[in-house]
Formats: sequence, structure tokens, C-alpha cells
Amino acid sequence: MFSIFRKSKKMKNEGKDSAFSSKELINTEDDHKKVDVNEDIETALSLHASWALSAEQTYVYRFLNNELAPLKPNQISLAGTEMRREGDDLLAIAFVRNSLSKAIKFEKVTLLLLDVDQQPIARHEFDMSQLGELPGRSSRPWQFIFPKNSIIKQEFSTTDWSIAFEIKQKHKLDLEESWNTSLSTEDKEKLKKIVDDLTPPKEGEVNFMGLQAHRIESGDLHVTVLIRNGSSKTINLQLLPLEIHDASKKVIAKGGFQLDNLQVVANTTKPWTFIFPAALVTEKEIDLKSWTISTVCQ
Repeated sequence: MFSIFRKSKKMKNEGKDSAFSSKELINTEDDHKKVDVNEDIETALSLHASWALSAEQTYVYRFLNNELAPLKPNQISLAGTEMRREGDDLLAIAFVRNSLSKAIKFEKVTLLLLDVDQQPIARHEFDMSQLGELPGRSSRPWQFIFPKNSIIKQEFSTTDWSIAFEIKQKHKLDLEESWNTSLSTEDKEKLKKIVDDLTPPKEGEVNFMGLQAHRIESGDLHVTVLIRNGSSKTINLQLLPLEIHDASKKVIAKGGFQLDNLQVVANTTKPWTFIFPAALVTEKEIDLKSWTISTVCQ
């Protein structure tokens, strides 16, 4: 069990409170019909079942928790209490708060330690399942150790800092300008719905998903695919070797494409059409009832 104040008896929350939508964070919320959006919700102190605290320690936690501002409905927050160096690491102590009427659980989350200007001090992934079940309308103190290799900034104040959940942007459609100007509003909405309905790619994964394929009279094969970037970084595609398999699983077309740095923004999907000239279509008879596209290792 950690000591909330190592060097003194001062009783003050030195960090700020960062509140997030429970819907956005863990995809759950209280019934809007039963919620007064203007209600101020106090969060009662909830200590982890494994903690054995003295009466003095419990008093300190209760006092600090009572000093926190109330939350609004359907919010989850992290309220910073103390931040300090622990050897080469940084230790942040914060209250994890839940304004929902029901208990919640966490899994792995990425947290950001932010300075007074909201600039990152450290970034690290935590297994918050260890926090246990957090009851409705409650607040639980917890410690977060940011290891040396997660620290981004060495100089910072230990007051007016905050700790925040890193909310991953929803995976979305991103159209190249030429597509944006040429497609009708209806077609854009159809593409958006397709992307929204698909399970997003795994974190860090880039994949290709077939959307439409047809062979024209000249023998050329036109293939429209979704380039799906699940990474946190924008990628630029230059030379892309591709092959197409039809319903029979045979390779029916194979070729390399110069893309002139086609940019696929982080956590987005970009549609693109590749044209395989007839000379690159390896089969006379092809079955496009189902087909797949894949990159070719060179």
C-alpha cells in the first residue's frame, strides 16, 4: 500500500480533474430518460477490498475525495492528487471516479500525464482491471507508475497537472480530394456507412479489403479496395505490389502500382481503385462472385 503523502501532512489535491464521457470511454451510460443532465453527482469514497488502512489514512482519502468537484451524469474522471519521482520513474496518485448509477470495470487503457499547459509529461499503458469493480457514483484512489521509458518531458511542475485517458479517435472514412469532388453525396454516405459498420483494424494493423471488382471489354480489371490504417501514424504508399484471387482461390491478376506517396491518415480508411491492364490478368475465365486482394512480398 502506498502513502498518499510521503513528505508532509498537507491535505490538498495538487492535480486537476479530467472528466470523460462514459459512452466514449467504455461504451456505456445511464438511460437518458432517467437522467437529469444538470444534476451534480457526488462520488463516495470506495477503497479497494485488498487495502488495509489505518483510521488516519482513511480520513485523508475521505477528506481529499470530499474536496473534489461533483461530476455530471455519465462521466468518468481521473482527479490528480499527487505526482512525484520514484527513482527514474514517475508516480501519479489519482481518484478514479464514476458518476454512473451502475458499477463499471476497466481493461487495458493508455493514460497521459499532462502539465499545466496540457502538454504530455508521460504516456503509458496500464492494466486497469486491477482496479476492480468501481461501484456506481463512487471514487477510488489509485497509483499509476509511469516508467522511465514512458517519460516524455523532464522538467515540469508537480502542481496543476492532470492525468487523462487517451481516447482513440473513431476509425473513419478519409477520401482523397479527387474522390471527394467526383463522388455524389449519396455515394459518400454509402462509403461512410460501409466503413462505420466494419470492425476497425487492430491497433497498428494496415490491411486491404476488397470492395468492388469488374472486368471491362478491353480485358482490364478494375478493382476498388479499402486501404485500412489502424496505426497511430499516417502512412505514405509509394510502390504497392498486389495480387487478386478470385472465388476459385487462384491468382487472376498480379502487378505493381506506383502511387506517388498516397497518404492514408492514422486510424482511417481510404478507398482506392487499381486498374490491372489486360496483360496483367493471368486467367481468361475469372469468377468475381468473391475475391480477395493482398500485397505481394518482394
